Amino acid sequence: MKFRSFTKAIFALCVTFCILVASNLSASPAIAGTQGLTYAQIRNTGLANKCPDILGSSRGGRNFIPLASGQTAQISELCLEPTSFFVKEESSNKRKSRKKSEFVASKLLTRSTSSLDFVKATVTGNSDGSLSLVETDGLDYQPITVKMPGGELVAILFTIKGFKATTAPGVNGITTSVDFIGVTDVPTYRGSGFIDPKGRGLAIGYDSAEGLPGKRNSFDNRSLKDDSTSKGNFSLQVVRLNPETGEIAGTFECEQTSDNDLGGVEPKEVLIRGIFYGIVSV
Repeated sequence: MKFRSFTKAIFALCVTFCILVASNLSASPAIAGTQGLTYAQIRNTGLANKCPDILGSSRGGRNFIPLASGQTAQISELCLEPTSFFVKEESSNKRKSRKKSEFVASKLLTRSTSSLDFVKATVTGNSDGSLSLVETDGLDYQPITVKMPGGELVAILFTIKGFKATTAPGVNGITTSVDFIGVTDVPTYRGSGFIDPKGRGLAIGYDSAEGLPGKRNSFDNRSLKDDSTSKGNFSLQVVRLNPETGEIAGTFECEQTSDNDLGGVEPKEVLIRGIFYGIVSV
């Protein structure tokens, strides 16, 4: 009997402890991996590359940040952390193989510097109840390298620069069912001041490396440098929201092109997925 009573007491203590822990977690809306840590504690741990997360209602919940027509809100501290990378792989024998090009999972080689952070954006309510989002500032691009299953290295300038997106009409505010879908500007991986191993460049360096530029091989464009900006598709899916603090979190998907060596090689199509976190101020 004494043993049974002792067991009941231990069980009651465990239940009480679990309830207290759960209440503390629900009271703290934000889960920040670096909150309260010093620089020495974060250094060389990879935590600086992690985005915060929040505890809140899941996709389709009732939490709501209203935005009337013409009203604007600011998104600050927007952090985007890639978690998976896919590169479209072309068939090696296009005549005999009927296999279509498909995205294959690739491994991130860049160390803990792949996230975008401190990005700012403006959200505006429209007359039809939709929302418009425009990225304005921040660390909005990051050069990274991934490795395909066959061993090929692919350089990517992961970016949300110039992101302009809209939502479906009738949302009338930010909810956990809102998707911001739009396009981004994808600058070249290398700038106009880059000089290749043969001394060729766009703004500086030689114009060509051929003895007779007039006889240049039309299939080799490495002497014809081009730093024009391309476009990419980007979407933000709000999954969790805390209306009291204005914190939002969710997932993102980015489809863009890889590095083209300033027009010298054909770029690859890249698909990047991950999570994001931000703070909305109305």
